Amino acid sequence: GDRMNTPWLDKIASLTPETIKIIVDKGTEYPFSGQYNAVATHGTYLCRRCGWALFRANSQFHSGCGWPSFDHEISGRIARHPDPDGHRTEITCARCHGHLGHVFIGEHLTKNNLRHCVNAASID
Repeated sequence: GDRMNTPWLDKIASLTPETIKIIVDKGTEYPFSGQYNAVATHGTYLCRRCGWALFRANSQFHSGCGWPSFDHEISGRIARHPDPDGHRTEITCARCHGHLGHVFIGEHLTKNNLRHCVNAASID
């Protein structure tokens, strides 16, 4: 259909309604409900919508917030936008603009002083 003009594979047709609410409609999953709360030691997390590599597992850390947390992104893969709430900064996939979560600076949880708080439903 019309999606074929996109240079990347849009996997939206294979996503569940719950996942679409998060990725497309910028929803949030319940804390501690996602599958990536256990910190991985190796591998790469991909955008669930388009398959682009976003985070390396070695940048994941346990923040206790209830969502997967990363203190570093793969360069050029994460876009930042002021959140409509006026306080937070939303993060999206820089390629397909799928909603990932929010980024927080200044919490001093890791040496990078950065926390990408990501919905597990947004990544693979």
